[in-house]
Parts: sequence; C-alpha cells; structure tokens
Amino acid sequence: MVPTIERMEVIPVAGYDSMLLNLAGAHGPFFTRNIVVLTDGEGYVGVGEVPGGEIITKRLESCIPVVEGSKLGQYKNTVLACQHLLEEQMKTGAATSVSDPKTAHGQIFSKVTNVLTGVETPLLDLLAKHMEVPVAALLGDGQVREDVRFLAYLFYVGDRKKTDLPYLHDDDASDEWGRVRREPALTPEAIVHQAEAAQERFGFHDFKLKGGVFAGAEEIKAVRALKERFPEARITIDPNAGWSLAESVELCRDLTGILTYCEDPCGAEGRFSSRETMAEFRRLTGLPTATNMCDTDWREMKNAIRLDSVSIPLADPHFWTMQGCVRVAQLCDAFDLTWGVHSNNHFDISLAMVANAGAAAPGRLNALDTHYIWQDGQHLGKEAPKFHDGCLTVPRDGVGLGVEIDRAKLEAAHKLYADNNCGTRDDAAGMQYLIPGWTYDPHRPAMVR
Repeated sequence: MVPTIERMEVIPVAGYDSMLLNLAGAHGPFFTRNIVVLTDGEGYVGVGEVPGGEIITKRLESCIPVVEGSKLGQYKNTVLACQHLLEEQMKTGAATSVSDPKTAHGQIFSKVTNVLTGVETPLLDLLAKHMEVPVAALLGDGQVREDVRFLAYLFYVGDRKKTDLPYLHDDDASDEWGRVRREPALTPEAIVHQAEAAQERFGFHDFKLKGGVFAGAEEIKAVRALKERFPEARITIDPNAGWSLAESVELCRDLTGILTYCEDPCGAEGRFSSRETMAEFRRLTGLPTATNMCDTDWREMKNAIRLDSVSIPLADPHFWTMQGCVRVAQLCDAFDLTWGVHSNNHFDISLAMVANAGAAAPGRLNALDTHYIWQDGQHLGKEAPKFHDGCLTVPRDGVGLGVEIDRAKLEAAHKLYADNNCGTRDDAAGMQYLIPGWTYDPHRPAMVR
C-alpha cells in the first residue's frame, strides 16, 4: 500500500554565526533557515532544509494543503502541483505579505526553487526510507560514489567586541578551530592560521577565501600565503563579482599555478553581461572560472556555455532542487565541465542534501562548498556529521538523507529564531559598528570606504 503524507510542518529556525565578512557586509550573530518535516501514514519522517526568510516560510506553508493527503508515489506530481501554485502566487502577489514591504518587493518575483526544494527533499527522504536506499540512489542515474569531498570555506572575520551584538564565543575549546572561528581574522597570516585549524579538524585539502572585503591586492596576498603553506591544495577566491574586469585581470593574470580557479571575479559592466566579462577574464588570464551568480537557471546556463564563460557551475540543491542540481552535474559531465556547489550558512540537513547530490553527480566534482564548519556542533540531527580526510561518506547501504531529526534541538533552534525576532539576514547592520554610516556598494570591498 502506498503511504500518504499526513502532516507537513514548516519550522523557521536560527543558529549562531561568527562575524564573517563579505562584499555585502558582516554576518550578524544569527543565521536563519526553514526546516520542513513530513510524516506519512506509516510513521516515517522525512526532512529538508532551505534558506530562511519570512517569504519562503509563508510560501512553504501555502503548499501544506497540496502536500498533505498526497500519495508518496506521486511525489513528482506533488512537487509539480506546488510549482503551479507558487507561479500563481507570483502573478497575484499572494502569500508574500511580510512586515517589511521593501523586503517583500525584492522577493515576490524571486525563484520558487527554494520552496520546491523544501517540498521535494523530505519527499525524497521518505521515499528512500521506504525503499531502504540513500537519497543519492534516487537522483540522476543513481549513486556513483560514497566519499564526497568538501573544501574549507575561509572568511575574514570582524571583531565582535566592537559591537554589542550577541555573537557566540567561548563555546568550543576542543581544538584550535573551535577557538579561532570566533576570533578576528583580518590578515593573510590569520587566514593561513584559520586554514591550518580547519584542516586539523576536518582534513580539508582545498581552500576557498571569501573576498570582496579588502582591496584586491591585499586579498591576493592571502591567496599566495595559502599556496605557500599548502602547495598541493586547490585554492580559489570569491569576491562576488566585486572587481571590475580590468582589475580582476590585473590581479589574477600571473596566478596560474597559485590560484586553481577564480569564482565570480567580475560582473556585468555597461552593455556587457557578467557572462561576457567572465568569458573575457578566462581568455585573458587562462584561469578556469566558477560561478553561482551568472548561470543560476537553465537559460543563463545555456548562454554561459555558449560564451565559454564558466568552467565550474556551482549548482546547489537549494536553488536548483535536488534533482535539478544533479541534472546540472550530468550536463557538466557531457560538456566537459566540472560540477560544484555554492553554500550559505546552514545546518546538517543541508549538508546531507549536498552530500547526497554529490554522491549522485557523475564526472568531475570540484570540492563542494560548505559553511557548516562555522556551525559545527549545532546539528539538528541526533548524530553529528563526521568528516574524514575532507570528505563526507554517503554509504551505499544507508537510508534516506542520513539525518534523524532531534525534536528537542529543532524546538530549541525555533525558539532561538522566535526569541531574537530573526528574519532575512542583513549584513549591512553589523558593518555599521565597524564603519559608521556604511552602505553596500557592489563595486567596492566592504572594508574600503
């Protein structure tokens, strides 16, 4: 007998973050996510995690009547029905009422894939549990690997003591990473120390530095220092298209053998799209490129491939769906590209989603992004994820996503969200403490004012 979905819960949650710096400012003390929990008629539970924000919460809640009462075997039609519902909402503006009208306006026409992933993932988790296989076995052509490699995502970190915000600190003295991830890191030497500490705990072999914070030349010093310390490592930098084409070429043209690839070095300029400037950057520097900014849907992907703009499309499940991001990996395999994943702050459910997608992705994989190292210890499952040699294992004899939700931890994360009136992340607010009157400028590094 085919199980029926009896209950869909949408639970906004929050976790603690460090004062991570990027082009848009400084991360606040909390990050937010939406957790979806589905329970079927046989008592099985499926879980999923997508980005936070009031609009995504409301859109997920609007899908409850569609999901509840549906047959698990009809999961693809259930997701399709949710898509049709969301498309109608976007036409009418329904299910987008939030406290901040400016926020609402900016998100009403955003993609529906965050919400669709929030429905699709727990359905896949349930289906995989009934079939007694990992979710990876249900994606693409099936599971192609067990060990999925991740990279160390390094950040410049602001001084939390210059604020009165409730940043977490002194929470983990188990090793150097536990200490260093809460302390300021504003120099190349501090970034190298951060990398050493992350490698010691997790075993990473690959490193990514979030740029767009200091002048490009200063950040390249950090890249060179990382390569000197880890000569065998694959190293990249991501300034979030904050550099001009001319600046990015000037900074990177002599970095072959040091910078393995460059993520979104430049963006749109004048009459030229970001896909055109990225293609020119590749030709002028000889460096491969990665992006999560200029090929974020199939139409953009088509044009990026035509222009030869991108070597490594970063297509994570939250913005492509679980099945969609593996389709991108299949395309990369067919077109001689390398597949990778973009990341934002997240809990262990998202980490398991990415690991299962990576286990099903054919061809070449770039080491996958994860912010989880900054949240390590805040897992919502009953068991913490276990990295080995920079990898997570998705066992072929595993079941579902591999996360059994801990209700007490889930409730505590929801309470943190509610008690602190959390919503969409505002990186500009934290920067006001470091630079009074600071405002976001997509063409100026955050600390250059």
